[in-house]
This record gives sequence, C-alpha cells and structure tokens, in this order.
Amino acid sequence: MGTLLLWAAAGYLLGSIPYGLLLARLMGLGNLRDIGSGNIGATNVLRTGNKLAAALTLLLDAGKGAVAVLLARYIAGESAALIAGLAAMIGHCYPVWLRFNGGKGVATFLGIVLALAWPVGLGCCLAWLAGAAASRISSMGALVSAAAAPLLMLLMDLPAGAILALALAALVFWRHRGNIARIRAGTEPRIGR
Repeated sequence: MGTLLLWAAAGYLLGSIPYGLLLARLMGLGNLRDIGSGNIGATNVLRTGNKLAAALTLLLDAGKGAVAVLLARYIAGESAALIAGLAAMIGHCYPVWLRFNGGKGVATFLGIVLALAWPVGLGCCLAWLAGAAASRISSMGALVSAAAAPLLMLLMDLPAGAILALALAALVFWRHRGNIARIRAGTEPRIGR
C-alpha cells in the first residue's frame, strides 16, 4: 500500500508540470492564462501562433503521462503503473502549482493509454482524428477518443486498464463540460476558424 501511495505521489507531481505555461514563458509568448481560453494545453499554446511550442507542449504533456506509467511499471509492476497513470492525469488537470486549475488532459490521457497498451493508444489517436475530422471540432475528437478508450481496453482483454480508462474518460468529459455545452449550442469553434 505504501508503495502505491508513493507512485500516486510521483505520478501526480510528474503530471502537474505545466509544460504549456513553461514553454510559453521560455519562448516569450506571454502568459498563457491571458491568451485564448487561458488553458495550459497544446490547443491554447497554438493560439499564440507558435506551432513549435504547441507541438512541444503536446509531446511533453503526453510524455509525462507515458513516463509515469512506464517508470512505475518497470520498478513496481502493473498496479503501480495504473495508479501512477491516474495520478498523472489528476496532476495535469489539478496541479498544486496552479491552484488546482490545470489543463483538460487530452494529451496526458493519450500518453497514458499509449504506455498502458499501445494498440489502445493508437486506436484512441485514430478515434480523435475521426471525431475531429467528421465534426471539424477539436474537442469533439477528444471526447470521441476518451469514450473509445474503455471499450478498446475491453476488446484487448485488459479489465483493469478499462477501469482506469473509464476514470480517465470521466475526467476528460468533466474538464470539457464547457465545450460540451457549446457543442450542444452550436457555438463551439471549428478547426481552422
């Protein structure tokens, strides 16, 4: 139990690193909290006009989720990997450094599922592309991807992974509740506009 708590703490601290905010400051892009949606993720970093910063944010946010899972699995096994992955997602969404107001977790979610089971992660990436392409709404891609994850875990016969994926999907949906309201109202911005 103590080991799992340590991995929860490690995952949370790793997940709570606000790469988008740090990169925006390092690259002289201003305070990300004052730009676009004020979010710390790659989509909002892209609103600065700096594609490199957005790509780095995407990779680093996904990477911290993947590293939390892979490191915990390597040192302490599968249960620790699942705990560290969930904690990394919570850390990204609710980082202590930013008064528990972080990102929406999509890149971190994708990194976690890629590290847990790469075929599931690949399926989630494809689901994101399909959802975003069909609707021309980035957040719709995120929601489709999150919804697909538990089902894909079950198809891969990974019941513990499916439970974690369900928890991650719930977090993604919760963090996107404003986007969901705008999608329903027909006011969510479309890709390219």
